[in-house]
Amino acid sequence: MRESPETADLMTVGEACLNWLVADVSELERFMALAGYSPQRLRESVGTPALAEGLVDYFGRNEALLLAMCANAGLDVNRVMRLWHGLNPQS
Repeated sequence: MRESPETADLMTVGEACLNWLVADVSELERFMALAGYSPQRLRESVGTPALAEGLVDYFGRNEALLLAMCANAGLDVNRVMRLWHGLNPQS
């Protein structure tokens, strides 16, 4: 079964978010604490839509972090925020 375009986009953006976080240990620790991930659980969750959703949510709620990650990864901020709004329709 093929991924939907939305899921593929979520996974791509989630991977960029995770790549950004692994380069900043203190920010990674903050994400893990807020999201309730242990190191083992994070390793087990890599590549899952649930982790990608959590990462998009984390970055979508922190503008400075979002802007830095997007600039570094060559992502359009609006693309990430469209995903974030899709995950948080009440916001």
